[in-house]
Amino acid sequence: MLTLEALNARGRGHFPGYVGLRIVEAGATHIVAELTLRAELMAPNGYLHAGSVVTLADTSCGYGCLANLPAGATGFTTIELKSNHLGTALDGTIVSRAEAVHLGRTTQVWDAVIRHKETDRMIALFRCTQMILYPK
Repeated sequence: MLTLEALNARGRGHFPGYVGLRIVEAGATHIVAELTLRAELMAPNGYLHAGSVVTLADTSCGYGCLANLPAGATGFTTIELKSNHLGTALDGTIVSRAEAVHLGRTTQVWDAVIRHKETDRMIALFRCTQMILYPK
């Protein structure tokens, strides 16, 4: 299992680090990540931008996939994602808990629930399918 330090280091200098995403828990088949809200993560209407929510969810699922790559795999790529946005947040922190649904040799399926940390209100449901990559 990759350490929290190793997972967070992967995002530095890349999009997850740029937006301020933090991995705060990593288990055998789950990842918990947080994103503290700030003006740059909001839409022009003042509400949380859907892309901020999807970034948090997709990154937490992706890091879970990375931590569960089968032997011989070199990486993965997202081949499908879906999100249902159920609410919003104007401040505070949003949290994604990603859980493995299917850990196959060629694909993985991950679900994430995104909540507002301070109120525990559900913000979104997310599902993605990852294609596992092998050397040519």
